[in-house]
Order: sequence, then structure tokens, then C-alpha cells
Amino acid sequence: MDIGIIGLGRMGADMARRLARGGAHVIAWDRDHAAYAGLRDEARIECVDTLATLATRLADERVILLMLPAGETTQSVIDALLSLISAGDTLVDGGNAYYKDSMRRALELSQLGVRFVDAGVSGGVHGLAQGFCLMLGGTPHAIEIFEPFAKILAPGSDTGWLHCGGSGAGHFAKMIHNGIEYGMMQALAEGFALLDARKEFDLDLARLAETWRHGSVVRSWLLDLSAEILAQGVAPERIAPVVADSGEGRWTALESIEQGVPAPVITMALMARFSSQGRSDYTRRLLAQLHAKFGGHPV
Repeated sequence: MDIGIIGLGRMGADMARRLARGGAHVIAWDRDHAAYAGLRDEARIECVDTLATLATRLADERVILLMLPAGETTQSVIDALLSLISAGDTLVDGGNAYYKDSMRRALELSQLGVRFVDAGVSGGVHGLAQGFCLMLGGTPHAIEIFEPFAKILAPGSDTGWLHCGGSGAGHFAKMIHNGIEYGMMQALAEGFALLDARKEFDLDLARLAETWRHGSVVRSWLLDLSAEILAQGVAPERIAPVVADSGEGRWTALESIEQGVPAPVITMALMARFSSQGRSDYTRRLLAQLHAKFGGHPV
């Protein structure tokens, strides 16, 4: 039950803790050694100084979990690992990589005899206590090797994790999962905005959200979080109206175009995030000037 973890951000560190508390022995490395501060007192977690040390501290047929940003960061670490690992080892990419990159990596690593699992991970900062939802792609044997660790990470040994299919399937499922998440969040936010705008009803939005949590067809964890936010009573004007977008939302919209499968809700939710980041400012300024030109309206 030895496993290496590379990348100790919020998700990676909590996955290391959950694995260790579930009985695994974790060898951990992060480029920023400040990330070790919260892990040094954890039993069964050993933080090491270099990638080479991590590789040597693991027994034959190593299992190494990468919890790194998608793209160049993940690729550079995989490249560095190639001289340190050998045939029979298993790399698990738990970052939100583009599924086509994962398919390519699986093929390249298989030619070296290295197994590869693409793991879509959901759970965020609540994963340590509640477990992480895992969507896994790879060969049956690669999944079999990672299975004991998946059962510790997941909410239950038989729930919350799935071998979705061949290489790329795990990250593909997670990509679509995040697209759905965009749409659900947007719908909740728009709905509560409409409720708030009808001032004459003096609706208690926190109590209404709490009511919906019980028996309503829109009940969900995102609704639970909405109820929690509204109950805190933070004045909306204190919150900057800026929402970041992750790569998965963009990839999901592109997948919709590539497949010719309509996904208007997900795509519009992505556009709303772009707009919140100020990317509609040029459009709106030009609209204002056009309005003035033909209608004489003030700018």
C-alpha cells in the first residue's frame, strides 16, 4: 500500500491525508516545500526533497499519483519521471487534463511498459471528510493496480468511483461533469437573482433555499451550498462579480461543436463567466456608441 503523490495543493494534500488515514503509506513531493508544513505531523506521510528520492523510496511496480495543473506542468513532471521509473510502474494523472492529451500520454507510456490511469477527481475542499468522486480511464490491469487506493479515496469502497473505459475516458467524463456543473451553478444563480429582484414580496431567500433542500426536485449539493451562502447574509455588493473559468468548460463547449451535439446551457454558462471577467466590456462600449449614433442616446 505504498503510493507516491506529486503535487500537494489543496486537493493533493487532502488526498495524501485521506490515503494515509486509510492505511496507505504515502511518499509525497512538491516543488514548493512550503506545502509540506501541514503534512509533517501526519502519520504514514513522508515528504521528500526530490523526485528521485520519491522514486527510490517506492517499491517495484510503483504507483505514483500526479495532482498537478493540466498542460505543461504535468508534462514536464512526467518527462522528468521517465528517467526514474521503469516498466511495470503506474502513473495516475489526477489533474484535470484534456482527455485527448491523456490518450496520447497513455499510448506513449505504454510503449515504455508504463501503465497510465487518467483520473477525473471531484470533491474539492470537502473531499478529505466526505471522499473524492473518481472517474477512471485506462486498461483493466492498470485500474486493478490503482483500485485499492481508489477505494480509500472514494466516499465508499463500492461507491463514488468508476472505471469509465479506456484511456482518456476518465478525463472525458470529468470534463463533461464540469460542463454540467457550470450550467447548474448558472441556473441557481440566475434563479435567486430573479427572486431577489422582486422586492415587494420581501422573500427570505435563505429560508426558501433551505425549504427547497427538502423534497424539492432541484435539491442538490449545489443547492445546499447556495442555502449556506444565503444564510451567512453577506451583502452581495461586497462580492466582486467575477467568476473564473477552468479549462474543462471550454473543452466541453468545443466538444459540443466537434460532435455536433447541442449544449446551449453549458455554452451560455461559459459565456456568462467570460462576461464576468470583463470580456464583454468592448462589446458593451461599442453597443453604447451605436445606440447613440442612430438614436441620439447619451453615452
